[in-house]
Amino acid sequence: MPNDSSPSPQPDRRPLTAFAWLWVGAPLAYGLYELVRKATQLFTG
Repeated sequence: MPNDSSPSPQPDRRPLTAFAWLWVGAPLAYGLYELVRKATQLFTG
């Protein structure tokens, strides 16, 4: 009888995690950049 108590290897989700971070992080970074740029224009004339 084979030993089935060892856990099966999980798929590597690092590429999916990196893609998800980019999917959220890129627009967030662009939005923050635009916010700082427009706030600078607003307060410096």
